[in-house]
Amino acid sequence: MTIRVLLADDQALLRATFRILIDTCAGMEVVAEATDGIEALALTRAHRPDVVLMDIRMPGPDGLAATAAICGDRDLSGTRVLILTSFEAEEDDEGDEGYKDDEYVVQALRAGASGFLGKDATAEALLAGIRTVAAGEALLSPAAVRTLITRLRAVPGTDGRPPAPERLAALTAREREVTALVAQGRSNEEIAARLFVSPLTVRTHVHRARTKLAARDRAQLVALAYQSGLVAARPEATGR
Repeated sequence: MTIRVLLADDQALLRATFRILIDTCAGMEVVAEATDGIEALALTRAHRPDVVLMDIRMPGPDGLAATAAICGDRDLSGTRVLILTSFEAEEDDEGDEGYKDDEYVVQALRAGASGFLGKDATAEALLAGIRTVAAGEALLSPAAVRTLITRLRAVPGTDGRPPAPERLAALTAREREVTALVAQGRSNEEIAARLFVSPLTVRTHVHRARTKLAARDRAQLVALAYQSGLVAARPEATGR
């Protein structure tokens, strides 16, 4: 099955580069290009791509607004958003711009984004990221997780649901254990080996946890795990 990708970035040269890379990759194709958030939402509704490769910073309505609109539209439940950001390159930057990017990423994660890629990612990483997100998995690099932990735990949720700790009470002990391992960045296969169960059993626990917590995907499951304190942030892990 071909993975259908929509490109949303205000830089024409970057879009052209991504289009060549994706269109020449077996099993992928670019179905449309957008230059701002409004166009990204309209074209997503028109083409129903599997993945939207979204620049978080664009003039006018930005990638954050478009991500929230796409992920909040029930008719687009089959579309995943992969955020492009300079976040990775700025992970050691203590200035205002680095902090602002951190906040954008947190908001995008809450809005339903399935993952993040730095604009300096290799071609292989970009294609692998698209495949990962299209398969319904979260793409959260160790660097992203380290920097996001403090933000996710410090800022209360704004979705109108009960606070995360109360929401986690709906999970069984095994579902909580699996959710914590997911938040640590472990794959289903790694979790299965650790818990001496099958990967299918792990997928079942992850699915049930997502359903009970109304998490769109694994990325939001990770956010809830850190917000609730289910997974504790070690000081040395945050990099802050």
